[in-house]
Amino acid sequence: MEVDHDLVMVDEFDALAIEVKLPKGHNKKNSSSSSPSSPKSIAKALATKAWAQSIPPNSAWLNEKIKFPAKTHATKVASYLEPTANGIIYLPGAEDKYYEDSDQGPAFRQRRHFYYLSGANFPGCAVTYDLHQDRLILWIPYTDPRTILWYGRTPTVEEVKASTDVDEVRYVAGVNRYICASLTPGASIYVLHPDQAPQLESPKGVVQIDTHSLRPAIENARVIKSDYEIAMIRRANALSSAAHKAVLGRLSRLTNERELEAIFAGYCIAQGAHTQAYPIIAGAGPAASTLHYDTNNAPLSPHQFVVLDAGCEWNCYASDITRTYPIPGSFSPEAESIYNIVLRMQRECIEKIKPGVVYSSLHLHACKVAIDELLRLGIFYQGTAEEILARGTIAAFFPHGLGHHVGLEVHDVSGRERLLLDSKSSLAPAGGVKSNRCKLSPSKREVVLPETVGVMYRDEMKAKSSGGGKGEAVQMQKAKRTAGGGRQKLQEGMVVTVEPGIYFCKEYLRAYFLDVGHHAHFINTKVLEKYWDLGGVRIEDDILVTKNGWENLTDVPRGVEEVLKMMNHGP
Repeated sequence: MEVDHDLVMVDEFDALAIEVKLPKGHNKKNSSSSSPSSPKSIAKALATKAWAQSIPPNSAWLNEKIKFPAKTHATKVASYLEPTANGIIYLPGAEDKYYEDSDQGPAFRQRRHFYYLSGANFPGCAVTYDLHQDRLILWIPYTDPRTILWYGRTPTVEEVKASTDVDEVRYVAGVNRYICASLTPGASIYVLHPDQAPQLESPKGVVQIDTHSLRPAIENARVIKSDYEIAMIRRANALSSAAHKAVLGRLSRLTNERELEAIFAGYCIAQGAHTQAYPIIAGAGPAASTLHYDTNNAPLSPHQFVVLDAGCEWNCYASDITRTYPIPGSFSPEAESIYNIVLRMQRECIEKIKPGVVYSSLHLHACKVAIDELLRLGIFYQGTAEEILARGTIAAFFPHGLGHHVGLEVHDVSGRERLLLDSKSSLAPAGGVKSNRCKLSPSKREVVLPETVGVMYRDEMKAKSSGGGKGEAVQMQKAKRTAGGGRQKLQEGMVVTVEPGIYFCKEYLRAYFLDVGHHAHFINTKVLEKYWDLGGVRIEDDILVTKNGWENLTDVPRGVEEVLKMMNHGP
């Protein structure tokens, strides 16, 4: 049955609320807990488009609030621990930080694993979960009245209880006494890192500190998003999409990268999203070939493209959207050709998304599309598509993974498996990507080396050749299973990005491809000269994996005609 309702954010409690518009003659007193306005039903309603697309939020006060599902998250984490696990999970929250030799510091950012189990986004807290008692307690700081004059007040016990579904809220000064009193012989304290273990003064006997079990349990739990989490990511996407449109509608009047950043950030702040999920990237021309460019202070002219990679947070949940816009008056045939290649890569990969699909197979498909198109343009030559794919030379122009998870982090946790690369592979050791030719800092954004593409291609070929004359559908299913081998399959409730790109980075190409014979053989440097100024094209959307397919949470024009229309006429 369809229910007419309004959905809003209740600012006082930092919580969501719903007001169900009851039909005439309906007796509210006779409503059961399973009615459309029950907490579970509210959460599902919030995960739909209606609430996210209400910009700005409706300011009406509603009668019923949905709390942060901290207890649901805690029991989910516990289910990923060993069945014999016994004791207390303990996570301290983040504290305020200050710069060296200064009374100023960076903006507060809550520890994401802590937030997942608590819903508390302010400093000085802790959370405990008693595995045996199934009891989740949030520990908050007491605010000395003298500090309120300088720094303001923190939420009260009552306000916190109204915003998150923990079993109890207490003051943090008593957390160590509680842990000592609650531990039983043989029990453990589960912490993320050794330096986060509680300092107990009088524990009962020997205390076992487990620093290995909790992190994988939380990260596995966070991979599949709850209805509440989907609602937050959806809202962040709706605001970020609107901010992208605000930039695009003004682009014809802009002259510098910093103006794009200012419009995007200002729009988000004005709509209540004060924090960006990551530093805004606004790079024109060659700067567009730097994946994490953040200088944002160069003229747009005389370049052809500007990449805007930007997404805000909503209640700590991220969005991640990238668009590449033509700088007015300079959309050349070369620029349009590269843009349409990336657009085709993205659209075809999104169409293939559904539960059970191995994500790395999507990356391989994007590589095939890119190779075919670059051969057509003459950038690749002197070889077949299969030869270029086997060598992995496409990594010269498409050097990163097709996407990543999105959640409490913009590059969110992936659980026991990685989306693209086998975590056991020597080509992608956990915690970073290393090879004899390059060393990169740890990141959940996966760098794709030529060797990686070659391995993926050979895995697919082996699976196809083992089909033994069977039908193509059976062979492809075997290919997916073989290609999986530790690589992650998509599941309902995941939120992932699809962000193919084609880049023309002189330094990278010359160092690792144009000076390497078996790669240089395939690259036509004379044709390449026409493309250097483009820098790069990347198009990125956030995709929710649904029961039977996918839903695009991002709503920003992508097609050339759509983009040009909004540039000329505004959003």
